[in-house]
Amino acid sequence: MLAYRHLFHAGNFADAFKHALLARLLVALGRKEKPYAYIESHAGLGRYDLTHPWAQKNAEFRDGIGRLWEREDAPAALATYLDLVRAENPDGRLRFYPGSPVIAARLARAQDRLVLAELNEDDRAELARVLAHDRRATVLGMDGYQALRANLPPKERRGLVMIDSSFDRAGELARVTEALAGAHARWATGVFALWYPLMAPQAMRGFERGVVATGIRKILQMELSVRPDEWTETLRGTGMLVVNPPFGFAPEAREILAFLAPALAQSGYGADRMRWLVPE
Repeated sequence: MLAYRHLFHAGNFADAFKHALLARLLVALGRKEKPYAYIESHAGLGRYDLTHPWAQKNAEFRDGIGRLWEREDAPAALATYLDLVRAENPDGRLRFYPGSPVIAARLARAQDRLVLAELNEDDRAELARVLAHDRRATVLGMDGYQALRANLPPKERRGLVMIDSSFDRAGELARVTEALAGAHARWATGVFALWYPLMAPQAMRGFERGVVATGIRKILQMELSVRPDEWTETLRGTGMLVVNPPFGFAPEAREILAFLAPALAQSGYGADRMRWLVPE
């Protein structure tokens, strides 16, 4: 299981994967004039100081955003994410890393709305401080899955739900599957992004079967591995499911994965996978 406080992992390869894809989903939603809602189940701090002792403990960001943010050969699909990180560091030194709430806030328009759930009191207080002057954002101190039940469907009838559990408890793959099924039942036309770490292959096959068994259609699956399947010492890889991906997102995701796999490889190992887990 991962350490709950995300500051230990901020900016690592899994964040780079997750936030690069998230940025393109939000850009796609912003192409239509009508407002959208961004709803996140486990929002975290919002912004992470990579000089903090927790971030420095394993310095995971060095093998994540640290490898990417000065690359001049990144594909166009990755540019939105990299520009967002650079905007947090105008002096050109990598210190601050934007979490998904800050990414969403920077990409949202005046007519859009953010609903951000964070149960940890300290993290919620910091998130509220970071977004204190943003009237579009509401920070909720409640269980993330409960927040989904309370806020779906949104009044805008357009938007993105980000299910981004900390995975600090056993059995979380089953819980996120149940949360996705419940959220989709409330709002079948919404876009849903579910992030997950790659665990033992048998557990991942069970997770996939469980998601397929929900009956949800149009699920795009993307995965990035920086260690082989048998690796257990640290996080070996990461994945995301996107339900109802916007038009044009799939080829952008393919471009992002093709770049990240070799760029973030560890000990010479880097692999990616993208497929329709469930077609339309």
